[in-house]
Amino acid sequence: MVEIHPMIYPSFALIAGILILIFPPILNFIVAVYLIVIGVLGLIAH
Repeated sequence: MVEIHPMIYPSFALIAGILILIFPPILNFIVAVYLIVIGVLGLIAH
């Protein structure tokens, strides 16, 4: 099982939020990367 530090997700969300405020067109890229990461981690955990 993959153990992930609990601070990873809030940190990622904070960084993504700041990037979206600074560069709004990058929103699609950030959402896509987030979904891919969550999907891969979900598959690895099972």
